[in-house]
Amino acid sequence: MDYKDTLLMPKTEFPMRGNLPQREPEIQAKWEEVDIYAKVQERTKGRPMFVLHDGPPYANGDIHMGHALNKILKDFIVRYKSMSGYHAPYVPGWDTHGLPIEQALTNKGVKRKEMSVADFRKLCTEYALEQIDNQRNQFKRLGVRGDWENPYITLKPEYEAQQIKVFGEMAKKGYIYKGLKPVYWSPSSESALAEAEIEYKDKKSPSIYVAFKVKDGKGILDTDTQIVIWTTTPWTIPANLGISVHPELTYVVVSANGNKYLVAEALLEAVVKEIGWENAEVIQKVKGSELENIIAAHPLYGRDSLVMLGEHVTTEAGTGCVHTAPGHGEDDFYVGQKYGLDVLCPVDDKGHMTNEAPGFEGLFYDQANKPIAEALEKEGALLKLSFITHSYPHDWRTKKPVIFRATAQWFASIKDFRNELLEAVKETKWVPAWGETRLFNMVRDRGDWCISRQRVWGVPIPVFYAENGVEIITDETINHVSELFRQFGSNVWFEREAKDLLPEGFTHPDSPNGNFTKETDIMDVWFDSGSSHQAVLLEREDLVRPADLYLEGSDQYRGWFNSSLSTAVAVTGKAPYKGVLSHGFALDGEGRKMSKSIGNVVVPAKVMNQLGADILRLWVASVDYQADVRVSDAILKQVAEVYRKIRNTFRFLLGNLADFNPASDKVAFENLREVDQFMLVKLNKLIKSVRNAYENYEFSAIYHSVNNFCTLDLSAFYLDFAKDVLYIEAKDNHERRAIQTVLYESLLALTKLVSPILSHTADEVWKFIPAVREESVQLTDLPEYVDYANAKELEEKWTAFMKLRDDVLKALEEARNEKVIGKSLTAKVTLYVNDKTKALLDSIHENLQQLFIVSGFNVAGSMEDAPENALKLDNTAIVVTKAEGETCERCWIVSKEVGQDPDHKTLCPRCAQVVKENYTHLA
Repeated sequence: MDYKDTLLMPKTEFPMRGNLPQREPEIQAKWEEVDIYAKVQERTKGRPMFVLHDGPPYANGDIHMGHALNKILKDFIVRYKSMSGYHAPYVPGWDTHGLPIEQALTNKGVKRKEMSVADFRKLCTEYALEQIDNQRNQFKRLGVRGDWENPYITLKPEYEAQQIKVFGEMAKKGYIYKGLKPVYWSPSSESALAEAEIEYKDKKSPSIYVAFKVKDGKGILDTDTQIVIWTTTPWTIPANLGISVHPELTYVVVSANGNKYLVAEALLEAVVKEIGWENAEVIQKVKGSELENIIAAHPLYGRDSLVMLGEHVTTEAGTGCVHTAPGHGEDDFYVGQKYGLDVLCPVDDKGHMTNEAPGFEGLFYDQANKPIAEALEKEGALLKLSFITHSYPHDWRTKKPVIFRATAQWFASIKDFRNELLEAVKETKWVPAWGETRLFNMVRDRGDWCISRQRVWGVPIPVFYAENGVEIITDETINHVSELFRQFGSNVWFEREAKDLLPEGFTHPDSPNGNFTKETDIMDVWFDSGSSHQAVLLEREDLVRPADLYLEGSDQYRGWFNSSLSTAVAVTGKAPYKGVLSHGFALDGEGRKMSKSIGNVVVPAKVMNQLGADILRLWVASVDYQADVRVSDAILKQVAEVYRKIRNTFRFLLGNLADFNPASDKVAFENLREVDQFMLVKLNKLIKSVRNAYENYEFSAIYHSVNNFCTLDLSAFYLDFAKDVLYIEAKDNHERRAIQTVLYESLLALTKLVSPILSHTADEVWKFIPAVREESVQLTDLPEYVDYANAKELEEKWTAFMKLRDDVLKALEEARNEKVIGKSLTAKVTLYVNDKTKALLDSIHENLQQLFIVSGFNVAGSMEDAPENALKLDNTAIVVTKAEGETCERCWIVSKEVGQDPDHKTLCPRCAQVVKENYTHLA
């Protein structure tokens, strides 16, 4: 007889190798075939809703690691919620308007100026929809489950129709107005920009100190005094209409180089050093408030430059006398308004100086710096020119510098409902908690929101003008335009004349001849995506407003979190979300920003082709995503190793359940041995901690808990000694069925617990689990925590035993290194113990020899009796010797009793009995 044939070795068709790049697309095809998303929604219908509202990625280009991080995190949460008592629909979306698509078409050779706006917009639509298809396939390849065939898209007519309603509601409440005001202007985009479209990069700029001669000192300053200003934008000097000083600062007149100059006392030392004045002597002190309404002369044009009081003046840099051009700065604009100054803006929309800057017209603003400095020098007004590198606002799309420029723009007045916004921020749950402070401060400090753009690819601002220029925004016009957009899309605005866009028979007292014109600006794309709470959550029957959660990168505090809050509070008085969760950025392995030029970009598609989506998903679970996260080939390799261990655990569990029928073979908890009960207690502890971690979005805790359970509790302990029962004992042996019961419960629980994270692998495992009814693990609920009555005592006792076992394993390892033994089954272990450890061992009814995986075990006495050669530890002294006897051919135990059975001379009594009772047919 070949005794190998009598061993119950693991049997499973579940493959050892994941082969994820090939297997995952097959699993995804199956999901699509059965429409798993619809089946999940059907199963959970009627449960409490949980809505995670998808922030729309921009429809342009392949997805990057930030996209992958974001979408996978969302998928974890949605999958968890649908397995824990909620109905959790997930509707993905896309942001489709804006400059990048216009630029992409221009780069492809499309000549926008040679076609109608409507035709160009049709090309933009086609391009955006192509990009959506590309990104949709990549998101689906990540294993993200959602309503992919019915996403929300900001260019869809029903979306645009609701956006118009949001605009109309805000206008009705008086929050929308048109005004001449300095805004961020991008000459490279020829458009106004919102704060969210600004990024800061270092820029080298000229730094000039300029003297303005006093024209009328109001009895405070002599007319031979010169007021010194400092600026890094010489091109704004032609627009100067005033000088701002702080009312509370002390200013000094100094005599230097034969002239008298006024600067802030606190900055005198720095100014003297910078300009290089010698023997500067203070000859007069004056309070800032006394300088109000003094008139200086513009150094180039001689016109009045009014001295004004401004709280915005600081002593951080410069001279304490701030050059003020109301057309080129927000603070300048407000202080100028207060003093009745004009808004002079001698720069056109392409960034060129106009004829309002005599001597410099036609020059690009940046190229005007040098000739303006030269003109100032010629007039004797330039005191110092140098260059500094400083942080400067740039257009986040073109990466070119922006300027402040006064233009007629449409604004949403934040100040009119700022208090409601701040209350809404306080009522929202923020994770991390600092998100609340960050958005609160942004809302508190932000100016009015410039919502108009001078582009063509976007949602038009639905405003008409009467013959005398009066703006027309009424309920009637808004509702009519909204319905037109719902029926025809927003292109209709560019295809029809104003009169054909107005309701039939529309009249207005300011248009006696019935002539109307229409606004040509479009809305800021942040108004588009910021309207999604109404255009998606309210529009769709499968969603609700407010959403339970918004989850995006930390850059969205100034972006989507902010714009969504503004429109929602303006329209409904409430935030569009109950909670906001933010994540950091994906960096390379060294913590650097990913960049094609450096060559450190990790591409999701490449990772999935080489390792699989589940490795990427497991990486997302492994990181502290609320901060910036690192990813590299080396990091992914480590994650793949953890995946391999988890997969091997699944395979071992499946392999040892091949002959297990839960209906007939399962052993009740009270009939299990204590060690088996202990493992179920440990499993339940895992269930509790993992569910709690999911609830708190702490995915790295799940990653570590599951990994530790698989490698320490199962592989290194339970499964290690269980083999001696699983392989050796008879099929229906009680201890064997008891262990299989624990394996089965562990397999079911683990598969469900990792399903939101390892979505493909969990579904693959599910197909092999005996007696499961559901076609996918996604159609089940997470395991519930069971509070066993004796759990605490069991855990305390067996945790103490595990520590003792670690001591024994340490002694076996030393004996192996000293060549006393080979494998642990060739060893006999003798313990010398204290009273506490003796009591522990006496209370254990399991086979201790089996638990320690040795062939001989005994307790020989107290620790004081231990011989010299014993390994002495805190609670025990251990002696390891070679076990005496022969090795059993079937179970590898070394015993003097091997060969006692005449029919089975190479077997120990246990194996001989098992063979006799179960395998006589093989003889």
